[in-house]
Amino acid sequence: METSLARDLMSDEEWAFFERFILATRAPNGRNPINHRLVLDGIFWVARTGAPWRDLPEEFGKWSSVYRQIRRWTLAGLWEQIMDGLNESGAVPDVLQMIDSPVVRAHHPAAGAKRGTPRQGFGRSRGGFTSKIHLLVNAAGLPMRTEITPGQTSDYLGFELVMADNLPQPKILLADRGYDADGIRKSMDDRGVRPVIPMRRSRKKRIGVDRSLYRLRNLVERCFNKLKNARRVATRYDKTAESFLGFADITSIRLWLRHLST
Repeated sequence: METSLARDLMSDEEWAFFERFILATRAPNGRNPINHRLVLDGIFWVARTGAPWRDLPEEFGKWSSVYRQIRRWTLAGLWEQIMDGLNESGAVPDVLQMIDSPVVRAHHPAAGAKRGTPRQGFGRSRGGFTSKIHLLVNAAGLPMRTEITPGQTSDYLGFELVMADNLPQPKILLADRGYDADGIRKSMDDRGVRPVIPMRRSRKKRIGVDRSLYRLRNLVERCFNKLKNARRVATRYDKTAESFLGFADITSIRLWLRHLST
C-alpha cells in the first residue's frame, strides 16, 4: 500500500507550483486551515485509481473533506486558471496544434444527475452512456483544452468549443477527416491558420494534404493514451460534467509539470 500511495505524492517542486494558485483562490471563511497538499495527493490517488471517494485511504484524511475541497476548487475554476497559466507561459511550442475527440464510456451509476444527462455531457449508444472528450494538443503533445459533450456530438461542434480565443492561436492545425468541413476550413482561414486535414471521400472539390506534417497527428493520440492512465478519465464515473472535466484538467496539469521538470 505504501508503494501505491507513493506514486501519487507530489514532489516539493510540484506542490510549490500548485500552492500559488490555491492561495490565490482561497476565500477566508473562518475555518481552521486544512492540509491542502495532503488533499491534493488524495485527489491524485482517486484520479489514478478511479476508486470511489469512500475508498480513499485514511492517510489522505477524511474522504468527505477531500471530496468537498475538490468540489470547491472545481466550481471556483481553479483547474482552468492553472491551464490558462500554462498555455500562456510560452514554455512549449504552440505554433503547431492538433485536435481530436475520443469517446469515453460512462460507468452506469454516473448517469442520473438532477439536471439531466444531455446537459451533463452524456449520450446514449448501443453500449450505454458515453461522453466525448474534445482535446486540443500543442506541439509538445501536451493538452491545451478539454471540453466534454454527449458521445454522439459531431466533431464540428467540438471544434468550436476548444478553439477558444483566449488560447495561443496555431499557425498549423492537424485533424483527421472527421473535421473536413467547409465551415471549419473557413474558420481556420479567417484565423490565418493552415489546416492539415485529409478529405472526406464525399468531397467533390479535391484538397491536398501534407502527409509529412499529418504524421505528427499521432501526438494527440499519444496524449489521450497518457490521460487514460488516470482511470477517472479513461472511464467516466462522475455524474456532473464539471467533476469529470476537473479530473481531465488535473491529469493534464500533471502531464505539463512532468514534461517541464525534464
